[in-house]
Amino acid sequence: MISISLCMIVKDEEAVLGRCLDSVKSAVDEIVIVDTGSKDRTKEIAAEYTDRIYDFTWTDDFSAARNFALSKGYKDYLMWLDADDVISEKNTQKLKELKVTLTPDVDVVMMPYTVAFDEKGRSTFSYYRERLIKNHSGFCFVGRVHEVIPPRGKIHYADIPVEHRKEKPGDGERNLKIYEEMERSGENFDGRALYYYGRELVYHKQYEKALGILKQFLERQDGWVENKIDATRQLAVCSYGLEDENKALEWLLKAFVYDVPRGETCCDLGRHFMDRGQYEQAVYWYEQALKAKKASQSGAFVAEDCYGFLPAISLCICYERMGDRRRAEEYNELAGQYKPDSPYYLNNRNFFATAKCNKQKEISNIQ
Repeated sequence: MISISLCMIVKDEEAVLGRCLDSVKSAVDEIVIVDTGSKDRTKEIAAEYTDRIYDFTWTDDFSAARNFALSKGYKDYLMWLDADDVISEKNTQKLKELKVTLTPDVDVVMMPYTVAFDEKGRSTFSYYRERLIKNHSGFCFVGRVHEVIPPRGKIHYADIPVEHRKEKPGDGERNLKIYEEMERSGENFDGRALYYYGRELVYHKQYEKALGILKQFLERQDGWVENKIDATRQLAVCSYGLEDENKALEWLLKAFVYDVPRGETCCDLGRHFMDRGQYEQAVYWYEQALKAKKASQSGAFVAEDCYGFLPAISLCICYERMGDRRRAEEYNELAGQYKPDSPYYLNNRNFFATAKCNKQKEISNIQ
């Protein structure tokens, strides 16, 4: 059986640290906490779970802090979590089982990271992350922000989701400021850093600059395919923001240069045409979304609704506006299979039921 060191970096996490550690403590063999400057009770709470608590001076470099934490882990495998992450009881049990079954030749264990949820707590956005790495094998985080451990060797995919359950808003300016400082100081940007810098700029609606950065990213050879596919979607957002609809469409279609269509891109294309009253084209792309490749284990950002509920409910709207109520109702029922408690599905269902009732009354009056 393998052993696991949980290695975390924290700062001012008194509200969530206990929740995180309670959820995973029974499955790990050692807990390492590295504090980067807390002013609250974070270290006191950590002390209830471990005596392996260290201080690290924050330098606007997440990798430096995380690698320091990894260096303090002594067990067979090193695991990282953020303080506002949790693992459900069911999945903690699966982690315990993994410790028994994992063969020692595995270098990296990838697990889903669920970062967004609907009103019922169901996952709406997730992607695989490197979660366990073999100790003493040269693995380390890279990147000052949006840091990652590049996977290599024998990789095992485990269906043990880690849930990112934020309780307070983060510093929305922090990541962008780090990238801007890197740019001012002339620091080298690899492909991944360019991609995430572009995304930060899009998030802050700096569309002109984001266009330039993301175009640079697409021209690089070290860009990861999934990031390039997503970059075309981000470039489309920029073009819409700059009121260049035709260019936005071009960027979305460029995604197909890199791989077969993803559901997210197909839904973006469907929305493009639906918003412009071009329902036949919209139908085509939404139907493609229902058949699209979900690249879950590639590490791609997966918006779950784009592979079921969203195209189905959108097809309902398109067919209704095209005058084909039968197919509209069929797609609404399909949407209900994905989300039976959705107010959109339920409202549509009531609409169709009322329409049928009124039609029956009309027929009765004629007779």
